[in-house]
Amino acid sequence: MTTPRSIPAVTAADLPALQRRTSAVLIASQILGGLGVPIAIALAPVLATEVGGSEALSGLASTASVAGTALLSLPLAALMTARGRRPGLVLAYLIGALGAGLVVLATVVNSFPLLLLGMAAFGAGSSANLQARFAAADLAGPDRRGRAISTVIWATTIGSVLGPNITAPAGRLFRGTPVPETAGPFLIAACIFLLAGLVVAALLRPDPLLTARALAPDDGPAAGKRSLRAAVAAVRAAPMARLALVTVAVSHTAMVSIMVMTPVHLGRHGADLQLIGLVISGHIAGMYAFSPVMGWLSDRLGRLAVIGLAVGLLACAALLAGTAGHRDGQTAAGLFVLGLGWSAGMIAGSALLTDSVPPAARAAVQGLSDLTMNTAAGVGGAVAGVIVAQWGYGPLNAIGACLLLPMAALALRRSLRPDSGRTPDPNGERTADRTPDLNGEQAAAPAEGPAADRNRCLKG
Repeated sequence: MTTPRSIPAVTAADLPALQRRTSAVLIASQILGGLGVPIAIALAPVLATEVGGSEALSGLASTASVAGTALLSLPLAALMTARGRRPGLVLAYLIGALGAGLVVLATVVNSFPLLLLGMAAFGAGSSANLQARFAAADLAGPDRRGRAISTVIWATTIGSVLGPNITAPAGRLFRGTPVPETAGPFLIAACIFLLAGLVVAALLRPDPLLTARALAPDDGPAAGKRSLRAAVAAVRAAPMARLALVTVAVSHTAMVSIMVMTPVHLGRHGADLQLIGLVISGHIAGMYAFSPVMGWLSDRLGRLAVIGLAVGLLACAALLAGTAGHRDGQTAAGLFVLGLGWSAGMIAGSALLTDSVPPAARAAVQGLSDLTMNTAAGVGGAVAGVIVAQWGYGPLNAIGACLLLPMAALALRRSLRPDSGRTPDPNGERTADRTPDLNGEQAAAPAEGPAADRNRCLKG
């Protein structure tokens, strides 16, 4: 087996231990990244109001962060495509740290444009957290990709719960300094991002994406096609990849559109900040805490089954939240189920996307997925405010449920095809025996030969 000089020789026997090491490093970086990212969610509107001088500008800082996450997905994916996961993740955390520093500088010099620029760069931290889920799947066999992705997503729970709680004590550290208390936590976030980048740079060796490519060299026409243009072509050529892209984008857009307007809805009915915080905490728990269950189901029952589950959960969430009215408990239940639906769609869609494209185009396609997902969610979040202002929270949920129709139609169409249960392996062949297909059945054993040997090596 030949490998690039930068990648040490890896055999099938080495893969289980290497996968465990890779997952441990990614989990550590996710916990750190999860600590840093929620600081922006909690403080960005406050800083925008203070620096901009108007509550009307409060939403622009969060919008800039989402836009930065989307726009940086493509160049970071291009870097990962060319050089591997490690340099791409490290650069993302460095840009995020730089953005946090610019946010603090903007508050000191009272510059709103600089604040928006800093928040856009800060969004790179979110890009790193999103791309880490794909890095976890690089060395996982097709029958364990869902669990590999879900484990890394679950690790975000720790940081997401702790992150907002460190903002107040972090701010108090800067009393009596030129740095405002509301901006001080961004300096802490910068240090956290730098530490996460250091962990990845030092420990994510060998690079999982480059190792996967070395173990499964591309012999077919897809070899060498690693550009972003090739990513679009790869998605267009693979029906399952198109379904995966739609699943991730729709699940994220429906979740964000409903979630961002729920505090407004609760506030209109007299809910205090403590209740609003509890509802959002329950929603975050639904998003992350049960991700290992969704990963297990994705591997056990198949990707299409869990995509169908995501459609059902998201539709149920829209029904619960949209008809809750003054019943805050029902709204909380709807937001919790909304988080579960997002988890199912994100994990099954991400695993299916990885299944459906060859290693040469994988990183670029995954970057395209994150760009699409965040752009759609950014537009959805902005439009959601207009919908609630004009028609109310109930119609917003109804429209969110309607967004699920294309996703459900594509999943149903693919499930009715005779060959829909077979997931192509990274060599363009069928998965090995005991790999669950997309309908939960067992795929046929591949023919013997070099390609089969490479596939077994990939699975370890």
